[in-house]
Amino acid sequence: MNKSQGSHEHSQGHANPVDLDHLHPSIASSTLTMKKRKRIALIAHDHRKRDLVDWAKFNLETLEKHELLGTGTTGSMLAKELRLPVHTFLSGPLGGDQQIGAAIAQNEIDMMIFFWDPLQAQPHDVDVKALLRISVVYNIPLACNRSSADFLISSELMDSEYSRYLVDYSKRYRSI
Repeated sequence: MNKSQGSHEHSQGHANPVDLDHLHPSIASSTLTMKKRKRIALIAHDHRKRDLVDWAKFNLETLEKHELLGTGTTGSMLAKELRLPVHTFLSGPLGGDQQIGAAIAQNEIDMMIFFWDPLQAQPHDVDVKALLRISVVYNIPLACNRSSADFLISSELMDSEYSRYLVDYSKRYRSI
């Protein structure tokens, strides 16, 4: 049995309308099933890249079971240090954050580890905010620091399929 809140069975990991009429639209209107092999976005701001590389090396045994994606420099650093394939997008400030966001919206990313720098203003802060917002809209697991990343990567859900709820926000606002 799938270890999710909804435990709904769906094929191919696509958004499927499900019988969720008993749930309020603000809870769920459909689900997406993440496969056992997760597609994990790994992103870090400049002053956090070494932190992410250190975390990834520590979790190499788990990460090598999954598909890794990253923005420009971070993805390249991880591929070199981990000796694993990492699909790289553009650098974050040059459009990589938007590419990751689009991949989340297209169900091409299942979870995100984003070590952002809370003490440094970024020239692309609006892109960072949009990326964090889209990860919440599509209800993907998100870690922004090492402790949260440790909890996510060590979850028993990492090694199983998981159906995550999606909210139809147009229904949510009509129901208020």
